[in-house]
Amino acid sequence: MFVVAAASTLVISVAIVGSLVGEAISFLRSIASDVGVSTLWADGWFPRRGRFDLRTIVWHTVLVAGIAMVVATPLGLGAAVYLSEYARPRLRRILKPVLELLAGIPSVVLGFFALRFISPRIVQALWDSAQSQSLAAAGIGVGILIVPLISSVSEDALRAVPQSIREAAFGLGAQRWHTSLRVVFPAALSGVIASLILGMSRAIGETMVVAIAAGATGGSLMTLNPLEGGQTMTGAMASLAIGSDQVAGAVAAFQSLFFVGLLLFAMTFALNVLSDRVVRRFRQRY
Repeated sequence: MFVVAAASTLVISVAIVGSLVGEAISFLRSIASDVGVSTLWADGWFPRRGRFDLRTIVWHTVLVAGIAMVVATPLGLGAAVYLSEYARPRLRRILKPVLELLAGIPSVVLGFFALRFISPRIVQALWDSAQSQSLAAAGIGVGILIVPLISSVSEDALRAVPQSIREAAFGLGAQRWHTSLRVVFPAALSGVIASLILGMSRAIGETMVVAIAAGATGGSLMTLNPLEGGQTMTGAMASLAIGSDQVAGAVAAFQSLFFVGLLLFAMTFALNVLSDRVVRRFRQRY
């Protein structure tokens, strides 16, 4: 029974990938025969009009994920170091559940928070040219979303460092901040890097925050400016999948969902493989 339960996850994963690959091949064949391969690098992502510029949604995805990591990395690692090395046990018992509570907030709530607070109070307050829905607001919202993931995994890695290493550093006259940053942090480097890669993977796969805060629900032109609206890969899939009658409005529009999904799966899978290799490369055994 246990073997069947374990094997079922593999079967489901293979079935998902198989369904994506089949429809993705159909999409490429339809593009090659009907509208031409050049539509894959057209001037924007408008699948219902037969324009499938992959550069647009891939770049917007990377841009939002990059902004999210800029926000989440210092907050997440700072929280992890404080909880692991500085917080007293009583304070830690209070802060740890509060941080985990942030991870339990639905992403749709954070999407509306980014739309109603982050965009007007932060992004537009700092840059007058920013639109009400922008990639920057979406990136900050996604960054807040992945802070608990980075901090939780990093804190577990920091707390796994033996106490004897800290005591040895103190015995040599090192101060607490020096011990935390120069001794404990390098010793837990594999777990810290893994948390950052997992956070990046989570940011790439986020849907609701970018669908609400980034705008461009019907499609998007290519833009390098994060202060403008745009559409990520997940946002494009969510927007296109709403209403099956509308999906069939253009040649290969429906199949493009599966092609983008396969591309997104490949990106997140590559990040997970990279995370596993980093852990194996830098892991310390005590």
